[in-house]
Amino acid sequence: MKRFVKIFLFNLLVITGVISAQNSDAPVDSMKLLTQYSLFSEYHKNKDYKSALPYGWTVLELDKKKFAKWIYYKMEDALWYLHDSSDLSEDEIKVIEDTTIYLYNLAEEYYPDAKGYFQAKKAFISETWLGLDAETVIKEYETAIQYDSNTLTYYYDRLGKLYKANMDDGSNDYKQKALDLYNYLSEKEPDNPQWQQELETLVENIDELVDILKKTWDLDHENVEKAWKYGSTALKASRYAEAIAALEFLVSKNPESSSYWTQLASAYHKNEQLSKAEDAYKKLIQLEPDKKEHYLNLGIVYRDRGQLAAARSQFEKASDAGNNWGLPIYYIGNLYEQAARSCGFEFEDKLVYLLAVDTYRRAKNMDPTVTQAQERISALSGSVPSQEDYFFRGLKSGQSIPIIGNCYGWIGKSITVP
Repeated sequence: MKRFVKIFLFNLLVITGVISAQNSDAPVDSMKLLTQYSLFSEYHKNKDYKSALPYGWTVLELDKKKFAKWIYYKMEDALWYLHDSSDLSEDEIKVIEDTTIYLYNLAEEYYPDAKGYFQAKKAFISETWLGLDAETVIKEYETAIQYDSNTLTYYYDRLGKLYKANMDDGSNDYKQKALDLYNYLSEKEPDNPQWQQELETLVENIDELVDILKKTWDLDHENVEKAWKYGSTALKASRYAEAIAALEFLVSKNPESSSYWTQLASAYHKNEQLSKAEDAYKKLIQLEPDKKEHYLNLGIVYRDRGQLAAARSQFEKASDAGNNWGLPIYYIGNLYEQAARSCGFEFEDKLVYLLAVDTYRRAKNMDPTVTQAQERISALSGSVPSQEDYFFRGLKSGQSIPIIGNCYGWIGKSITVP
């Protein structure tokens, strides 16, 4: 009997609160509202959720907007906590589930700033608590993403897995939706390998994915989003010519988009179209003059074209843009080492190796994370001038030696005898 009374009273508190919140049109008593919210918050803070709920419903009965930034989240806390309590019957749990859905509907209506959040939670409990059919749950998640594209990737992933679990051979488009969803996530979180792995499980290989995305774009050729998915995926698949075609279309549509230009510059570079890569990186520098990576990448293009002085200039700019970024200085050391290696092993060449070592040391001192600098310093230890080299040439410690020679006209540096 006591158990029955407990269930009855609990249900009465929750359900009566819901009905009251639905039907009240009475003028707001501001003092009562504040008092009820204070009591609700105090019980909530102390995690006495069963006691908090009636006060929360009274607040919503009086004014559903006044405390919207807080009350819907706190009411959610209370209902979820009670739902997961171990001493509730199935009837009590069912009441909480229905009530939580109602709460989320209220929140979406009266606190639209968080509409996407509450819709995503409604989709989640429709899936996990209520066990609704897949089609219904899918629509709930899709609605959440429509409300807010920045919905947590956790919910995107749950939707993606529902698409994958319910794909068929033609009566629905869930496979294409799953491809689009995980392609979006792989672009949003490029360092998260999970999304690429999910994509790969949907197709035989990434080339198949590129082919699918190409067909999708071909059928809607002015669609910028489809062009982006195709171009960026083609770039990942090393199908550079195809990536370039899509990315050139994109920059023609939006010539001020640094995202499009960054991908296009990379595609040009990887496809060994170095002149076009140079122009693309120059455009990026115009668009984002403070971004250090653009100078670094332009320097790499010049290096690959054999324009070592121009490469060094860009690496120095990259270091400056990055507040003494060490990596570009390491690349300058590479330029010196590359020049010496391609020229010979006379005394003048040893001086250039020493310049490379000094530059690697500078990079290491600027940024200890450039660990490869120490590796090059150690590797070149036998290539720098010895004390005998200086002695037999009458060179003394502290003396400055200009670097000269047919291979080194671009360097314009001097070495100080150790």
